[in-house]
Amino acid sequence: MNFLDVLNSIDSFVWGPPLLVLLVGTGILLTFRLRLLQLSKLARAFKLIFTARNDGEGDIDSFKALCTALAATVGTGNIVGVATAIKAGGPGALFWMWVAAFFGMATKYAEGVLAVKYREVDDQGNISGGPMYYIKNGLGDKWKPLGTLFAIFGVLVAYFGIGTFAQVNAIIDIANITFGVSPYVVGGIITVLVAAITLGGLQSIAKTAEKIIPSMAVLYFLVTISILVIFADQIPNAVYQIIHDAFTPTAATGGFLGATVMLAMRSGIARGVFSNESGLGSAPIVAAAAKTKWPAEQGLISMTGTFIDTIIICTLTGLTLVVTGVWKGDLNGAALTNAAFTQAYPAFGSYLLCICLALFAFTTILGWNYYGERCMTYLAGTKAILPYRIVFILLIASAAFLKLEVIWTLADIVNGLMAIPNLIALIGLSGVVVAETRRFNENVKEEEEEIKTEKELHNK
Repeated sequence: MNFLDVLNSIDSFVWGPPLLVLLVGTGILLTFRLRLLQLSKLARAFKLIFTARNDGEGDIDSFKALCTALAATVGTGNIVGVATAIKAGGPGALFWMWVAAFFGMATKYAEGVLAVKYREVDDQGNISGGPMYYIKNGLGDKWKPLGTLFAIFGVLVAYFGIGTFAQVNAIIDIANITFGVSPYVVGGIITVLVAAITLGGLQSIAKTAEKIIPSMAVLYFLVTISILVIFADQIPNAVYQIIHDAFTPTAATGGFLGATVMLAMRSGIARGVFSNESGLGSAPIVAAAAKTKWPAEQGLISMTGTFIDTIIICTLTGLTLVVTGVWKGDLNGAALTNAAFTQAYPAFGSYLLCICLALFAFTTILGWNYYGERCMTYLAGTKAILPYRIVFILLIASAAFLKLEVIWTLADIVNGLMAIPNLIALIGLSGVVVAETRRFNENVKEEEEEIKTEKELHNK
């Protein structure tokens, strides 16, 4: 058994049933403690994206915080990850992605609440927050080592996983396949762009995310919706197949080997969590920087990230794969999604996917640069920020020369390990989340009554 085999065994264990049960279980606990808040407050949450007052302490407004979180969250997982899940578990995997996302919305809400409540200001006057801070300030000093562990895992994932190699290689591969551009040219362009943006810190990253994310999401939405329109007659059967196969073993078809219900469940939940990052503890790092005085307000805005990522974007990818029937063949990953796009648009489908995948992957690099930076600040102080950024840029530059399976497997392991300290904190501080929610709801009710009274007086 070689080193890679050992790592793969550890990876399978880390991302096995115990962690998935803990991730979804935490979401279920929070869902019931918050009384199905992800349903009752979803409309208000989306309204707040555009109407939040941004009148509290913070570095960026709530919309920019959401865009930066989405920059890191909406990535190759939404295109490649969904294809991998459906290939492994059949169409039923998409149903279990929805289940993970539904409960994950409560988890993402709680992360946003705690991030704002327990955030700090560093010695440069910038906001620092996230699981390491709500572990230390919420659970107390005796739990501080748990926060340190989270920060170490966060830096490792930013450097060697989601933040660098996986995304850069995704852009290089799709650009080479579609346009025949040299990997070294693409790698050089990415490095220059990343350096220009990330050296400017959060403000620069947030401004870029604010511009790219909405247009990126709209482009992908329009492209996938147009494919669904072309195959509209297949949609009812696709929806039936997704729900049916979630509870019934999928029959083997063509190159597809067939999947058990457990495989569909595991594939869907694991890829769903990997895509929307609910419970991993990454998104609250930037949620803490939002200008708000109400932790619950940012919690609601953060919650929409999971809805946008999985319920909208992953669903569009999944439906596209099922209605076109490409999931039954021998392809997998990006090639599988590419087959769906080219089936609808033979002449330019590959180009559309290339643009979408490149934008998704590039924004993920930017978001994870900031996550890793805040984790490094927690570990070594603000003096470590510039060295951290330089190392990050050098790793981006080296990604074009590396295809190390060992690094990717290691990254997957530390990515899973990030979740454990965060989930412990979310369970331990769930009472605080409930109390903050109640306080915010009471304030909203008072404000609404004041507005109602003012209107009545005005009408008189």
